[in-house]
Amino acid sequence: MADFTLNTGELDAESKALAVKELRETEENVKNGIEKLRKLLEEDKTIYFATDDEFLMVFLRPCKFYPESAHALMRRIAEFKDKHASLLNNLMPEDERAAFLENNVVNVLKGRDHKRRRVMIVNAGKTWDPSKVSADQMFRIFYLIHEAAILEPETQIHGVVVIMDFEGLSMKQVMGLTPAFSMRLLSFIQDAMPLRLKEVHFVKEPFLFNMVWQMFKPFVREKLKKRMFFHGTKMSSLHKHMAPTHLPQNYGGELPAIDYTGADWYPTILNHEDWIKSKNDIISVYELLRHEERLNATRTKMTVIALPSRYAIAVQLLDSNAAHRYTLDTYANVYNKYTHQFFITMCLVDDIDNNKNVELV
Repeated sequence: MADFTLNTGELDAESKALAVKELRETEENVKNGIEKLRKLLEEDKTIYFATDDEFLMVFLRPCKFYPESAHALMRRIAEFKDKHASLLNNLMPEDERAAFLENNVVNVLKGRDHKRRRVMIVNAGKTWDPSKVSADQMFRIFYLIHEAAILEPETQIHGVVVIMDFEGLSMKQVMGLTPAFSMRLLSFIQDAMPLRLKEVHFVKEPFLFNMVWQMFKPFVREKLKKRMFFHGTKMSSLHKHMAPTHLPQNYGGELPAIDYTGADWYPTILNHEDWIKSKNDIISVYELLRHEERLNATRTKMTVIALPSRYAIAVQLLDSNAAHRYTLDTYANVYNKYTHQFFITMCLVDDIDNNKNVELV
């Protein structure tokens, strides 16, 4: 079972040296980056993130300790989660338990590659049955795996590699890879993923793959395009980027053939539910507004709205002409353990005119 664990321990000398060389991770930059990023988040009233040092490092590392860039990344992440809330809101490993345990669609190599990068394998060919695991579910699995991966400081520094295996691709899989999935996946990778994606390798892709590539190609930016490599069945081409000493026989490597699936990784992800749950606390004002049922405040009326429990915080109201700010008292009187929602009763403290429209800020 030891092969399926996350390394959340201290960095060794090699990783620390690489962090200094590639990420500007000096003691001074770390200190200044954390302080400035925390200040930017405290001043930004449109998003809400945890601000402990360990959490902020997740976003500073891929941005090379430029706090403004890390803040922009965090804003994009909040906006992405808001835009795709139907798929990602309060997503937990248990939600995709069957997809992990019963279908070998997404896997992660037990060992790292020769550059100490994590390697994720996506079986998008004959192994994937879209009638059992939809493209949306595949994306949710990607998302859960990425949330586990960013727990590892070593992965934050060395990055990740993806092998897209299209062996046996048929029209069934092509039809399953919808344009909406393509746009969502590329938007996530290019705008809202706090991981260093170093390379994407396409292997064993048949001629039919051209139909898939035509869906993705218009949305691939130049930076990502330079990190994409197409090998077909020529594993020697893959080996120019990934040493065969660290690859399984499935890809012409010297290691034993893969005899495990994502099901073997599922308990590991499950063990880090608390972390994933804390990541679900990333919210934006836009997400908060979407949950309101009605917010027409009056002098005599109390407004009751159902919100996820993380919203049980002091909130303020601003009237429509931005002339007055009203503080709200909030408290939770009912908790639904199945939907993870508190029913928040919000009472205006200040006296305001009847039927005044207000908005959350």
